[in-house]
Amino acid sequence: MKKIYLYTLAGAFTFLGAGCNKLKDFGDVNNNPAATVTPIPSALLSNVEASLGGYGSTGTEAISGGQYAQYFTETQYSGTSLYNLPQNGFTGNYAGNLNNLQLVINQNPNKNMVNVAKILQQYIFWIVTDSWGDVPYSEALKGSSNILPKYDTQETIYKGILTTLTDAINSFDSSPISGDIIYGGDVASWKRMANSLKLLVAVQMSNVTASSSVASAAASEAITSGVITTNDQNFKLQFPGGNYKSSWWNLYNGRKDFAEAKTLTDITASTSDPRQAAFGGESEVVGNVNTSSIGVPYGLARLTVTAFTDANPKWARILRGDYRLENGYVMLISAAETWLARAEAANLGWTSESISADYKSGVTASFDQWGAGTPSTAYLNQFPVTDTKDADITHTQVKNISTQRWISSYPDGHMGWNIWRKTGWPSLTPAPDATNSSKKIVRRFVYATSEYNTNGANVNAAVARLSGGDSQDSRVWWDTRKDKDNN
Repeated sequence: MKKIYLYTLAGAFTFLGAGCNKLKDFGDVNNNPAATVTPIPSALLSNVEASLGGYGSTGTEAISGGQYAQYFTETQYSGTSLYNLPQNGFTGNYAGNLNNLQLVINQNPNKNMVNVAKILQQYIFWIVTDSWGDVPYSEALKGSSNILPKYDTQETIYKGILTTLTDAINSFDSSPISGDIIYGGDVASWKRMANSLKLLVAVQMSNVTASSSVASAAASEAITSGVITTNDQNFKLQFPGGNYKSSWWNLYNGRKDFAEAKTLTDITASTSDPRQAAFGGESEVVGNVNTSSIGVPYGLARLTVTAFTDANPKWARILRGDYRLENGYVMLISAAETWLARAEAANLGWTSESISADYKSGVTASFDQWGAGTPSTAYLNQFPVTDTKDADITHTQVKNISTQRWISSYPDGHMGWNIWRKTGWPSLTPAPDATNSSKKIVRRFVYATSEYNTNGANVNAAVARLSGGDSQDSRVWWDTRKDKDNN
């Protein structure tokens, strides 16, 4: 973590020098960035927001999570989908986005700018802790006052996220939010986004009985305060194109290493799910509007998978070509996700809302998001959900809600991996050509070697809390379900 401190300083001074210029396509965030010697909060906020796309698309946490959730599989250089050791570093999150947001907080330009910075920090911390487990949180981002921060337990981090979000939601005022390229400074939108994040975080805790009262209260508060309910309220990053191209456009920029996995196309085919028309495209060519439902078999070694793609040249690329435009978007939190999380919360008995109504609203919002019309009664009857509460994780009610959450969260790999790890739905078969000794689907990232070299005492304390040690088979705090599929 000493490296985090050093990288933080380097990242800050680089940004102050010329980094703002790259944001010109997102608006005028800095009139003369080369001349300033003080961080400009609006430019820092724009810079972070412009880089959020990776968290819901092709960043390490998302693209790897998407393979473990079997949204995607590799087509040429098989490794992650075969469960190679995921020894990934998280320092870039701290040195970059988290630090830039902390600079906004430290500058304290006004209450609402600070609130947005804190909300975005919690979103990033959520993805980081879900990927590794225990990570620095309460002592992170302190600069020279603490260059060797402790690793907080994931329980502490989750509760800290909920508390911070609640405080931010309740303290918005009329001050301006400058540099906001997502919601244009609209306070109501940021409150909805923060409440939606709070709901998703709370639902993710639901298997941990000891924290159920905290989670249920947070979920109820979020819904009452107001979450995202329509697709025009979605938390997404819309790219302008040009110098700032969509992350999904970049995925196939001269390469075609990833495919939609047959796991997903089998489910959409067996249920005649019209969303598949948008989920997969027959070509990596941008703008190609031809769809594909030829999913690539998941988790195959190089020669086997290339034989399949050679024999099936119209195999499904991730997203149809018109969803991969330069000026496309990356979805971070959608109305479908919040409605379906509400259905899960109601099924847990946390709210008095109609489980079936929330569920139908979630599936309907997802169909609308993908231009698939309105879900038919025949489609919904394939995944029946009633208003009778049944939170048994092995039963049909949880299975159907979770499966629709998994489908509707595509192609956000972080969300898909979270849903599967928590519930076991949909039922996934591990990679046939898995290279890890256990042959099981990866449950967490392993700490990077650099952490042992620079912050050894604190990383070792975190490892000691892991049942099974620093292994990709060890489980994060909220992953408590039984291995019904031996995964």
